[in-house]
Amino acid sequence: MPLSSLPDFDPRGVPVAGVDAHLPAVPAQAQTPQALRARFAHPPVWTPEVVLEKKFLDRAPAHASVLVPIVLREQPTVLLTERTLHLSTHSGQVAFPGGKADPQDVSAADTALREAEEEVGLERRFVEVLGALPTYVTGSSFIITPVVALVQPDCELHPNPYEVADVFEVPLAFVLNPAHHRRHVFEWQGVRREWFSMPYQDGQHDRFIWGATAGMLRNFYRFMLA
Repeated sequence: MPLSSLPDFDPRGVPVAGVDAHLPAVPAQAQTPQALRARFAHPPVWTPEVVLEKKFLDRAPAHASVLVPIVLREQPTVLLTERTLHLSTHSGQVAFPGGKADPQDVSAADTALREAEEEVGLERRFVEVLGALPTYVTGSSFIITPVVALVQPDCELHPNPYEVADVFEVPLAFVLNPAHHRRHVFEWQGVRREWFSMPYQDGQHDRFIWGATAGMLRNFYRFMLA
């Protein structure tokens, strides 16, 4: 069972075990469109930090992709969604646009682009795929490929109200600064689980980025800093 399905479980209430303010942030000059393109064209040797969650659901592995959309504003942002409350998995959580691979998808990027168009109405003509990060395996056995892309800021979004309760943007500089990366530890049924969170105050909205989404952003930080 995922932690988010436990009665009365609120990840915001789990104590913070540590904050990584001692680690360096990714420099601003490395976050420009040109620098991002160059980084993916000639990726460094690096090791992802978070690749496998402890299993909480016994099911057959399934491939999926998410789009990590970097919106090319004056200060670049990362586009995220808040899932609707009635969904059977990860309801109400902050997530990237994405989902399971379909047989007709020709690649992980194709899956991410199709899902982003279905979920938030992001048309492919506004998207420039840069590349992919290493797969991230969730506790529910989804093998997720994060596909990083640049998105034109004049794109028009049309979120699917069944799946998406809200769409918002977080500054890229915020998620690439480990001073905002908090570590949590939680023990349940004798199993120790650890995860990152990156709470972001978006006006009056308290956006709680945690779990797989925060883990993939943490890997993106490691990739950018390598």
